[in-house]
Amino acid sequence: MQNQNLVQKKTKNQTLPSFQHAAVQHLKLAYLISQYPAVSHTFIHREISYLRQLGMDVKVGSINDPDRADADMTAEEVGEKESTYYVKSHGAFGALQAHLHALFFRPVAYVKGLLFALSLATFDVKKTGFNLLYFVEAIMVGYWMEKNDSEHLHVHFATPASTVGMIASQVFSITYSFTVHGPDEFYNTSEYYLTEKIRRAKFICCIGTYARSQMMKLSLPTDWHKFEVSPLGVDLDKFAPRSIETPSERFEILCVGRLVPAKGQHILVQACQKLIAEGRDIHLRFVGDGPDRACLEQAVYNNKLQGRVTFEGAVNQDKIRAFYNQADVFALASFAEGIPVVLMEAMAMEIPCISTKITGIPELIRDGVDGILVAPSDVGALANAISCLMDDFEHRKMVGENGRKRVAQKYHLQNNTQKLAEIFQRCLGDV
Repeated sequence: MQNQNLVQKKTKNQTLPSFQHAAVQHLKLAYLISQYPAVSHTFIHREISYLRQLGMDVKVGSINDPDRADADMTAEEVGEKESTYYVKSHGAFGALQAHLHALFFRPVAYVKGLLFALSLATFDVKKTGFNLLYFVEAIMVGYWMEKNDSEHLHVHFATPASTVGMIASQVFSITYSFTVHGPDEFYNTSEYYLTEKIRRAKFICCIGTYARSQMMKLSLPTDWHKFEVSPLGVDLDKFAPRSIETPSERFEILCVGRLVPAKGQHILVQACQKLIAEGRDIHLRFVGDGPDRACLEQAVYNNKLQGRVTFEGAVNQDKIRAFYNQADVFALASFAEGIPVVLMEAMAMEIPCISTKITGIPELIRDGVDGILVAPSDVGALANAISCLMDDFEHRKMVGENGRKRVAQKYHLQNNTQKLAEIFQRCLGDV
């Protein structure tokens, strides 16, 4: 981008560019998210916040209400809630108002959009039912955007919210794009209509090259120009290095994330059980919640690991750093991932990380340099990696320092959000 298109705007901790390109000043952008704010979607909140600091006008819509009560959210999240449009909260009256408006002012487009939603189902009764609901929501989203003069809709994840966005773009005078994370989107490509979304999207942001490769696999080379690699990131000021000069008495292992089978947390419990049987003084802490919690707690009980494994539940971002500060090692034994933001956060705080050689993770961690990568499902290899870091304090420090350098180089939130803004500018300058 040429220098004349940017001016520098000071913030407390860094200098952020403010876009002055006429097309970007004119563009009014809307984000649609399945649930916002949500503990697992904090990175989206950060992205939107920095886009606004860059001078972009971003309105936010959410299909579902927040995942917590106001009292359990941060002040920033409560502020976001106040300005967010909630589709389901508007209920039958909101849906009726939006549909009557669309029928009156764009009847042909309305019918075409309905037929398009039904055609996606290919006569499947279950899909037809869902797609009728998505159509109802799409008209509500389009009506909300129309009232706000929003011209482009961006959706995080290629899941049902992006189906709603795609249908809305067939009825209203808007374009749409989405960010694909993986791996869930790649497992249910027909359910999520991924090929159709690629064909109809203005562009698609992929959080890494692995995600881009999977999108290429699902599309024709003539659509590959739509794929933009747009990595996520973390705030290096908020996730600053810890001050640890000596090893702790009990070795603290931290795992942050939803408690779901794909995260491989049972493998981590088994690895810790193996280490404890060898006489290692360790403590494993899970931060997060999910459907696998009861099963994990039962495994801890069955193997008499009470007192050695702690479940903290879901934790807000204003409290998460306290758990990072206690950790000697961060471990994520996932079977399937995109590029986990929690790994970026731990690395930014110079916590040595252990994870698995799968999907997008090697784009973040170079094995033996920025962290340690092991084969998924390999309990012995995971236990050995933890032992290696336990036994060498200086090596832990070196790996932690390298991890922060890696994040600063490739996954710096402010830098990557600026790149995303440039993608919006380049791809939507003609909207």
